Amino acid sequence: MVGSGSGAGVTNGSGPSGASTGPRSPLAALRARLLAEINATVHGQDLHLERYDRPAGDPGLFGPDSVVWRVHGHPAGMLVGGFAALLLQSLHPLAMAAVDAHSDFRADPTGRLNRTARFVTTTTLGSTAAAERAIAGVRRIHPRISGTAPDGRPYRADDPHLLTWVHTAEVYCFLTGYQAFAATPLTAAESDRYYAEAVRVAERLGARDVPRSRAEVAAYLAGIRPELRVTPPALEVLRLLRGFGRSRRERAAVRVLTNASIDLLPSWARAELAVRRPRLVRASWDRPLARTGGRLMVWACGPSQIRAAAYARATAVPRQAG
Repeated sequence: MVGSGSGAGVTNGSGPSGASTGPRSPLAALRARLLAEINATVHGQDLHLERYDRPAGDPGLFGPDSVVWRVHGHPAGMLVGGFAALLLQSLHPLAMAAVDAHSDFRADPTGRLNRTARFVTTTTLGSTAAAERAIAGVRRIHPRISGTAPDGRPYRADDPHLLTWVHTAEVYCFLTGYQAFAATPLTAAESDRYYAEAVRVAERLGARDVPRSRAEVAAYLAGIRPELRVTPPALEVLRLLRGFGRSRRERAAVRVLTNASIDLLPSWARAELAVRRPRLVRASWDRPLARTGGRLMVWACGPSQIRAAAYARATAVPRQAG
């Protein structure tokens, strides 16, 4: 249930995994290798472009003029924001109890990341039918996820209260990540529009009374704080993030992103997780290092193949019958 995707449309190139063919310069080879690693970690090997390139004229749930397309299209903001969302979501004991008992995040963290990233990418950039299928798939699974938390309270993954929490924590962190890493942050009005647009997915999943603006999100987070506390599985999520990666280079990159994600969290969430990373370290080391890595990631990803397919679909003129 706790799951945040990242990097909607973080792809490029002409091959199935975004890699091009033919002779390359050393710089192009480095870019292709970085892109292949990012795609394999975030999306898996198959981009499933059929979800994005048809039918002509279909804007999907949001469309190219939406703020959601802008926020969810920033690779660094989405990856760092996605990690922050996992940490923030984990502070709800009932949501975390569901993840602890029913998720495979320990055995297959990369697969878990692939699936959640695919959901965000499909609902953001996919055709209306593809987005609705992705949402319907999650709604079919949620009723099967239920149980009793260690404190004796029952939980259900289709509980509207928990769905609203998962959604709000996610979009708050996505937006915070974008604002931290984008060259041109959103205005206050654009930020409110982002929250209002993102409600479309949350309500289709079954969430209710979803915050629709910065003010409503701030009031929601203040109101739900008494329900939030750290649990052993939440601390395990933090440990897994800090050690995530299939190679030394990937682990080093993820550690940078995780430190940056901690900086995105509200101060009370960092305190709850007992993360003692001084403000000076976050400001003078974590943020600059993550911004440098973020620029490298944006350079490696280049124009998104998924985003290009979605834009072509959304702006195409439908064929007239006859």
